[in-house]
Amino acid sequence: MKKVIHKAESRGFADHGWLQASHSFSFANWYNPDRIHFGALRVLNDDIIAPKMGFGTHPHDNMEIITIPLKGVLKHRDNMHEDWQTVVPSEVQVMSAGTGIQHSEINGSVNEELGLFQIWIIPDERNVKPRYDQKVFKAEDRHGQLQTLVTSFNDADTDSLKIHQDAKISRIDLLENETFEYHLKHKKYGVYVLNISGDVVIANEELSTRDAIGISDTEHFDVSTKAASALLFIEVPMINL
Repeated sequence: MKKVIHKAESRGFADHGWLQASHSFSFANWYNPDRIHFGALRVLNDDIIAPKMGFGTHPHDNMEIITIPLKGVLKHRDNMHEDWQTVVPSEVQVMSAGTGIQHSEINGSVNEELGLFQIWIIPDERNVKPRYDQKVFKAEDRHGQLQTLVTSFNDADTDSLKIHQDAKISRIDLLENETFEYHLKHKKYGVYVLNISGDVVIANEELSTRDAIGISDTEHFDVSTKAASALLFIEVPMINL
């Protein structure tokens, strides 16, 4: 088993006033040569956006982009939609940038902060037709069990959102002193686990809120909680850039 530990305080941080952004991997003005990617996972940003503020229209291409709102109201608009799309914490959004897409994302509230995770995954097929999708995932469906949010178009799971990569994004909420065993697709895959909140022991490593661990070269690993915890799993092929 191979492990890499990323403590919360080791992340890159940018204070733009209206945006407080923590970067698990090199992004924008923060560069760490040892933190470029984890397999096909290129970006994991933990953003807090002030009321009525957001990202103006900007382009992306050849990237699978997943947004998981944690609190507040996200408003999204792109050149495939005339109207704003609303995404709330019970939902997940995916966007295949493919040949190119222009989009805007703003905090849809006038008085509440917007908190979200934005994930970029390197696709296994370039220059695909851009697409957008979102779906509701009930919190009660991840109590003590893995809730799959995103999988590949080639995956048989019909309840998840789809992207152009053989990846799997999932969540679980565990009570204090609860245990769970995660099984990977194959030893050639790796899992980046972010402890959203709580205190856990993963593969014999203690993780507090927003700490993360990347695990590869194994078929499974154990999770046990020291306090009630919420976990995000991002399983990806361990490709080299």
